[in-house]
Amino acid sequence: MTGFDTTVVLATSNPGKLAEFKALLQGVPIELVSAAEVLGEMPSVLEDGETFEANAIKKARAIAEDALMLTLADDSGLEVDVLQGAPGVRSARFAGERATDAENNQALLQALRDVPQEDRRARFRCVLCVIDPWSAAEGLVVAQGTCEGVIARSPRGSGGFGYDPLFVVDGGDRTMAELSDGEKNRVSHRARAVAELRPKLMRLLEDRAVTTERISVLGLP
Repeated sequence: MTGFDTTVVLATSNPGKLAEFKALLQGVPIELVSAAEVLGEMPSVLEDGETFEANAIKKARAIAEDALMLTLADDSGLEVDVLQGAPGVRSARFAGERATDAENNQALLQALRDVPQEDRRARFRCVLCVIDPWSAAEGLVVAQGTCEGVIARSPRGSGGFGYDPLFVVDGGDRTMAELSDGEKNRVSHRARAVAELRPKLMRLLEDRAVTTERISVLGLP
């Protein structure tokens, strides 16, 4: 599929997330654009699934149906063991609907205020879903990745977003927000999910290219 290039819509309006995925997907013959670029704004999708996978599939399907384009969606968040996996799927709303990153971080610190450092184990989890709205079988690809660590007692670092300033990555003493973009893109939950997604996405793109070529040969509109 040399030279074959497909536009893929990323189901987000977050420019930081778009930049991160563009870096992670380098080498895959796609042009990644945000849903806002294609649709004018990011459609509101009620993320009421009980799992990251359910929410990722729901977002991908909603955007794919609106844009009629190959769509990539992710649902990701933080799971803290002592909180029985919370914030989990409510990571972006831990401090309430429309909460800011700072408010969510403060709510997490408050929830863990009496928890000793050795019991502050946590992980970032990311589930990715790609949906092809033109596939007769609704081409759907799912991949996931995790990054293990612990929750710090105060925010550190200015990079990243979300809970990055509180998440100390295993194997070091720095938070995700203290890592360079290159370092983060080697160890993050999204990086690991993309590593699993990459060969699946390449196969999907190859199948689309074959289908397109057959339609061209047959002279169908």
